[in-house]
Amino acid sequence: MKSFISGKYISQGYYKSFQPNLINKNWQVDEMSVLQLLSKADRFLGRLDMYSEYVNIDLFIRMHIAKEATQSSKIEGTQTNVEDVFLNKKDISEEKRDDWEEVQNYINAMNEAVKLLHTLPFSSRLIKQTHKILLQGVRGKHKLPGEYRSSQNWIGGASIDDAVFVPPSYTEINELMSDIEKFANDELNPLPDLIKIAIIHYQFETIHPFLDGNGRVGRLIITLYLVDKGILKQPILYLSDFFERNRMLYYDNLMRARTHNDINQWLKFFLTGVIEIAKNGVETFNGIMQLQKNLDLKIKTLGIRSVEAQKIIDFLYTNPIIDASMVEKIINKSKATHYKLIADLEKLEIIKEISGAQRNKFYVFKDYLDLFNSK
Repeated sequence: MKSFISGKYISQGYYKSFQPNLINKNWQVDEMSVLQLLSKADRFLGRLDMYSEYVNIDLFIRMHIAKEATQSSKIEGTQTNVEDVFLNKKDISEEKRDDWEEVQNYINAMNEAVKLLHTLPFSSRLIKQTHKILLQGVRGKHKLPGEYRSSQNWIGGASIDDAVFVPPSYTEINELMSDIEKFANDELNPLPDLIKIAIIHYQFETIHPFLDGNGRVGRLIITLYLVDKGILKQPILYLSDFFERNRMLYYDNLMRARTHNDINQWLKFFLTGVIEIAKNGVETFNGIMQLQKNLDLKIKTLGIRSVEAQKIIDFLYTNPIIDASMVEKIINKSKATHYKLIADLEKLEIIKEISGAQRNKFYVFKDYLDLFNSK
């Protein structure tokens, strides 16, 4: 991709906006280091996707999405932890509720978008609907949720005068987003899908088509594209964690592609992220399978209560924070029975009390959460 030209700056009077070139064209990958990383990324992605067939992925999808939501939102400055995701709004401190709501919207946006893929292709309509859910009732609710911007925006700086980057004029957005849509759905284009989505993400962030939420939507569409193209059967690869840990490199590599026409460096960064996150995903699923074996041995010691204990554990895989009222609903037995079961699970170190309260205690499925927090 040595011939890549990112675009040009256009004078808008007292500032210049960046006009990216269209991406729906024939590309030629000509750098061996990119091809080597692509081959490795494909291999690790294949290994990760294999778990969709051998593990009950539906049990664990919620944790994957919760982690993605917290990490992607963290890049934008929110402070919610994975554990907070599974609490009710009333149990979140006042100063963290706005952050909590944004993360919940991210989870809802991802879930709804994956469902929409059954009836919609990867498209502007899908992207707009995802954005609409993302900003519903939160800090960006007045910034045209579900609609492309109709005014100029900028990145960095207190005003457009000292902005780090000024995206294209709003009058160009429909054509540029239509170009992304054509590029994404051109089945005759021989470019590998991982390279395509890397370019799409770069172009989307360059266009910055919304007044708010561009970063989160841009990261969401990576997973949506991979599911849409059948590379992943389930949404189990999320790059926000990698982008968050390498935040400055993430921004620098995107910017370098614009200023130095160096798309290869961006591709290498992106593919490195795919490899690292896919590897971590495989390790996490291996950890889950080992955890399941260990738990099977532990709950057998409970005798006739092991059936109820298994029901609680199955629930914890989807919701790793629990309290007595949840246990009561799951096993539908007397209060004495569910309190005894909580005590048993705590004694076996399957759950751990985290609230420090005398009443209305919360318990965490710590070993399971640790599998996601350690990666």
